[in-house]
Amino acid sequence: MNDNLLEQTIAAIEPADAAVREEARRYIDTLTMPRRALGRLLDLAEELAAMTRNPRFPTARKEIILMAGDHGIVRQGVCPQPSSVTTQMVRNFVHGGGGINVLARVAGAHVTVVDMGVASDLSDLVEAGAVIDCKIAPGTADFSVGPAMSREQAVRALEAGIRVAEQLAPRVDVFATGEMGIGNTSPSSAIVTVLSGKDDPTPFVGRGAGLDPSKLAHKAAVIRRGIECNHPDPADGVDLLAKVGGFEIGGIAGVVLGAAKMRKPVVIDGFISSAGALVAAVLAPASRDYMILGHGSAEPGHVAMARLLGKQPLLDLGMRLGEGTGAALALQLLDAARAIMTEMATFESANVTEEGLK
Repeated sequence: MNDNLLEQTIAAIEPADAAVREEARRYIDTLTMPRRALGRLLDLAEELAAMTRNPRFPTARKEIILMAGDHGIVRQGVCPQPSSVTTQMVRNFVHGGGGINVLARVAGAHVTVVDMGVASDLSDLVEAGAVIDCKIAPGTADFSVGPAMSREQAVRALEAGIRVAEQLAPRVDVFATGEMGIGNTSPSSAIVTVLSGKDDPTPFVGRGAGLDPSKLAHKAAVIRRGIECNHPDPADGVDLLAKVGGFEIGGIAGVVLGAAKMRKPVVIDGFISSAGALVAAVLAPASRDYMILGHGSAEPGHVAMARLLGKQPLLDLGMRLGEGTGAALALQLLDAARAIMTEMATFESANVTEEGLK
């Protein structure tokens, strides 16, 4: 297996530019408002300036990459829906009927759907140009009894995400992540459990797509069994992904790495997207500098994920749909941050006194 793309991408990721961040901060201090009066919106503006090396960072061209894949763990009764729903929802997205399609239209964002490991044949959608084919396999294996995938497959998933980001980059100012995959809250709970250094996944296990609360203990037990039988290495992102991850989670991690290499912001959606971001952060800690956590998921494990990433969500609306919906809403805040940096008057240009405003 040729690991060169993954290795080269990781090696090319540099921290965000602190000097440009400071330049943006000094400029913000000249704007016609009391100091830091727009709070975290100004923090976001500084972050975007540092990521892009441009105090007048662009945000108009937004791309939500929705990674889709199925999971063998569903055979253990950890979710109420069958895997066939993944395929049904992918077709819904292609026809513009999903929640992500609606919110992407509001945000002025384009949605690209990628088949990372859907269990059915999507060749008709691929041939029509509606879906990008990066299928590693028709779903992962059941990680409660063995690895979710081979190490080779994990690398392929990561590199597929990098390639998709590179392919789309010429038309993109800002990336965002989304996903679809019945059962994918289980690998996400496993990933945050391992990276939190805990033996018991229970605090990180939620209802996902509507699991009956009486079955949460069973779901936690299945995830615990998977961690115990696979012994994923928290210091090795590829091993972690291979042992308890998902193909779409690997694809998301690859998109994050690719975006970071190209110095483009990437807005992370909720629970599953944050699992991918965590894998990317293990592989390349500097990639955190290019991540923006779009919203706080209602899944209980997401608070720990945000802590591990060192991020504070931009929004907290009690959402848990996934698909990239929270990221789509957050994209509009990036537009607002740019507008402040490019349209707001300075004290000098507006002939407004600064006295008493600082």
